[in-house]
Amino acid sequence: MAYLELNNFTKSFASVKVLKGIDLSVAKGQVVSIIGSSGSGKTTLLRCINFLETPDNGVMTLDGETLFDSNQSKKDTDAILREKRLNFGLVFQSFNLFPQYNVLDNITLAPTLLLKSRINHRKQKELFLAEKKKINDEALALLETIGLSDKAKAYPCELSGGQCQRVAIARALALKPKVLCFDEPTSALDPELTGEVLKVIRSLKDKDRTMIIVTHEMGFAKKVSDKIVFMADGVIEEEGTPKQIFEKPKSEKLIHFLSSVNNKDGE
Repeated sequence: MAYLELNNFTKSFASVKVLKGIDLSVAKGQVVSIIGSSGSGKTTLLRCINFLETPDNGVMTLDGETLFDSNQSKKDTDAILREKRLNFGLVFQSFNLFPQYNVLDNITLAPTLLLKSRINHRKQKELFLAEKKKINDEALALLETIGLSDKAKAYPCELSGGQCQRVAIARALALKPKVLCFDEPTSALDPELTGEVLKVIRSLKDKDRTMIIVTHEMGFAKKVSDKIVFMADGVIEEEGTPKQIFEKPKSEKLIHFLSSVNNKDGE
């Protein structure tokens, strides 16, 4: 049964059709990797799922609840959109950490702001402080999980690219999203640093976390994914298990794509 389901998602920018009727289903605890050439619509799809772009058409449901339906005439308020976005976490390829905050504050900032919006920290000071301590404790536990417990007070400028990306993953996890999304999480890293980030993502799979990963790392996608989705020209050209996609591809476009990737890697 689908946990996250998209039906007929379309998106255009001016006269350019970027998504041309996307149907996608993701089971709870499933890891889905989206592969394809640049310009195939992968990142736009991820941004639509995370409510950073609004699809022109389509329906999206999560855990039985309709989060988006283009046929609904009533537009969501900013407050409702913010609540819907909390269902998803997105880790960008360029980290996007706040340089003026240390690692711990980068992770706790969003949960603390959310807490302030739900609890009056002046009138309910004791409750607020108790919840704030819980947020800090959970952030420290996340740092332990990603192997950076000694970097809580460090600033982004003092970290390597791989460490920054691991902090970005912890920051996304701090809001406890139902679905965690990655947009090319290793593309901005030097090759020797990609392994530490991929190791963290693999560890999340072991905890049955639902994830959607846009990636150019074919070997990683093959190892970590339950399902691979190949996009080309704004459509899902083919999808299947890693074995089906990498060993028995059917689409000519997929065969050509895998061949070009293998040639680039020297295989």
